[in-house]
Amino acid sequence: MLSLPRDTPVWALAAASLRAGASVALLCVVRSHGSSPGRQGFKMCVTATTVTGSIGGGIMEHKWVELARQRLLAGDGAPLLRPQIHRREAPTDRSGMMCSGEQEVLLFGLTAADLPAVAAIVAALESGSGGALELSAAAGLQVQVAETDGASAFAHFESHAPFYDYQPGPAWCYREQLGFRDHVTVVGGGHVSLALSRVLAALEFAVTVLDDRPDLPTLAANDAARHRRVIDYEALAAAVPPGPPRYVLVMTVCFRTDAVALRQLLGRPYRYLGVLGSAAKVAELRRGLLADGFSAEAVAGLRGPIGLPIASQTPEEIAISIAAELIQVRHAGAAP
Repeated sequence: MLSLPRDTPVWALAAASLRAGASVALLCVVRSHGSSPGRQGFKMCVTATTVTGSIGGGIMEHKWVELARQRLLAGDGAPLLRPQIHRREAPTDRSGMMCSGEQEVLLFGLTAADLPAVAAIVAALESGSGGALELSAAAGLQVQVAETDGASAFAHFESHAPFYDYQPGPAWCYREQLGFRDHVTVVGGGHVSLALSRVLAALEFAVTVLDDRPDLPTLAANDAARHRRVIDYEALAAAVPPGPPRYVLVMTVCFRTDAVALRQLLGRPYRYLGVLGSAAKVAELRRGLLADGFSAEAVAGLRGPIGLPIASQTPEEIAISIAAELIQVRHAGAAP
């Protein structure tokens, strides 16, 4: 089944509840630091009877759900921002947890007037059309969705903007891009590609699979990839745009087509470029790329053999090892 961004059920419940005339509270982690169980962007939708999503779990989350329901019952829709410090010795704003990190939680009441914006968010998440949302002290909830040509409807929500952005203070403002933060292109649609697509889709990666073989059964069966295309590998450079959210994995049917693909992709600024295969195969690919005139620096940037060394053998085990490495890369440099 095609994956959707993690927040989709949160906004879908909010839309359904508002249509039914029920009161709704949104909980959103607008800032996080260190070993916080709730990371920036985590959300919950709370109604009198139902919750979905998470802001980090545990006693902290339980207290926020109860607070949200108390405010719904009292008809208090004023936004509330509160730090949560996960240390027992903190003098104030203790969360009841001992993770040693911090997060700031926004409790925001949604009303019938917000339904058009909430519905637009649901539609953008389900279609993958993109855009951005904004929660602010000045203007409440706003949403900007992409135009049909893929351009942003509002100039200040551009594709190179941070995925999350929070400005604290009395005029606080939280902005977030809609959709997936991380995009994986798998070049090759075989058995490992199929298994990997299903794992990555569950890990909030938007997956695209490309192969040069028409009528490939494993490509046709790949219900986890958001996009599947049959393409000449000589045209990969145009089909796989560079950029910091892009991970590219080469796992074609043979050594020759791996080399064709890599000649199109090597040296471009992807977050990750790797090739599936044994150490001997990858070493031979590197030698060939150097002989083709690629710089030693570009060749050194090629990852391979891909996947963490867990003695994986089956396509499913190999998929787990590769997914673990991508998780490692995704969080590299994050605060401990």
